[in-house]
Amino acid sequence: MNQYYVYIMTNKSKTLYIGITNDLSRRVYEHKQKLVDGFTKKYNIDKLIYYEITNDVNTALEREKQLKRWRRWKKIKFIECMNSDWKDLSLEL
Repeated sequence: MNQYYVYIMTNKSKTLYIGITNDLSRRVYEHKQKLVDGFTKKYNIDKLIYYEITNDVNTALEREKQLKRWRRWKKIKFIECMNSDWKDLSLEL
């Protein structure tokens, strides 16, 4: 059974990036090593601060869209409810 991850990453300035993947460890590694050009490379997004897992790709896509629609203050409040210290969760993967 496939697993899909919706995740939020950040940097020292708390710039937020929301994404989806089917391999969280690989994707976080790519962000941290700056292997993919784009937003995360440009803004040095290198810290995994939240993720959730689902077995349905459509559920993951909808959740990603939902989180991206939220205002910044709501995203921050949500993150702080789950990870109040903004700890890098990739260290646990």
